[in-house]
Amino acid sequence: MDKQNIKHSADWSTFKESLELTPEELAEIDLKVELMGKLINIRKELGLTQAEFAKKCNIKQEYIARLERSKTAPQVDTLLKILVPLGYKLDIVPLQ
Repeated sequence: MDKQNIKHSADWSTFKESLELTPEELAEIDLKVELMGKLINIRKELGLTQAEFAKKCNIKQEYIARLERSKTAPQVDTLLKILVPLGYKLDIVPLQ
C-alpha cells in the first residue's frame, strides 16, 4: 500500500489501521494514550494545577507539561514517583 496516498479519517480507529502497525506497536500506542489520559484526569479530579501536581509528586512542572502533551513517555520509576504519593499503583491485567 502506498502510504503517501492514504486518506486519513478523523476517526482514530480507522487511522490506526491505516498505519499498518504490529499488534505490539498498537498496544504501546493505546497504553500511552490511556496512561496520559488517566494522569490528566487524576490531576484534574484533585483540582491541581500542573505546578501543584508536580510539587506533590516531587517532579518538575515542565516534565508534567511534556507528559500531558505526549512529548515524552515516562519510565516506570517516574510513574511510581507520580502515582504513589497520590495513592495509586500500577497494575498488570489481562488484555480483554
